[in-house]
Amino acid sequence: MFQRVKEDLDMVLALDPAAKNRLEVFFTYAGIHAVWAHLIAHWFYKKNFKVMARVISQLSRFVTGAEIHPGANIGRRLFIDHGMGVVIGETCNIGNDVTIYQGVTLGGTGKEDHKRHPDIDDNVLIAAGAKVLGNIRVGESSNVGANSVVLKNVPPHSTVVGIPGHIVKQHGQRVRKHNNFDHRDLPDPLFEKLLELEKEINNFRREVGNEVKDGSHI
Repeated sequence: MFQRVKEDLDMVLALDPAAKNRLEVFFTYAGIHAVWAHLIAHWFYKKNFKVMARVISQLSRFVTGAEIHPGANIGRRLFIDHGMGVVIGETCNIGNDVTIYQGVTLGGTGKEDHKRHPDIDDNVLIAAGAKVLGNIRVGESSNVGANSVVLKNVPPHSTVVGIPGHIVKQHGQRVRKHNNFDHRDLPDPLFEKLLELEKEINNFRREVGNEVKDGSHI
């Protein structure tokens, strides 16, 4: 238990430049508190004390702002940055060294009976506000952009953005050039479509203007 606590504290210090020392992380990082509370709730859940497990998870939600169902399976070194608004469903499986930002939902679509939440493989980053829904898998070392809605499987080593989510990078092959994954600097599909529409309108205006000058419509 103490080894797990030390491991999580060191993980936060390595990932978050705002973290100054273990004491600060231990007392002030809600995402870490949510993970630790989940470990206790999950233990009761596996022992079939499910009411107690839910009570612990709801108390943790009240304190940390993150709602993790006690049935979810979480790997080691899960970093929930800030934690507010994070929702992790009952049948969700999360691997090791996963990073989740605020407002992320790992939820269901309401259509499945048993396995209804996503699986998140090792070394995945899910940026702020993203929604990963249904019985799908996000492959290892993949990134999900901020506010994306992912409804289909994501292959390993991919970057997904948009609503619905689509792949913009896979195995080092980029659709657009990005030096590093940064959820502040990802393609905006809607903005790109607007630019295309603006270009078509300008082309149409030029064609009409040329026809008027030629006297073809006089």
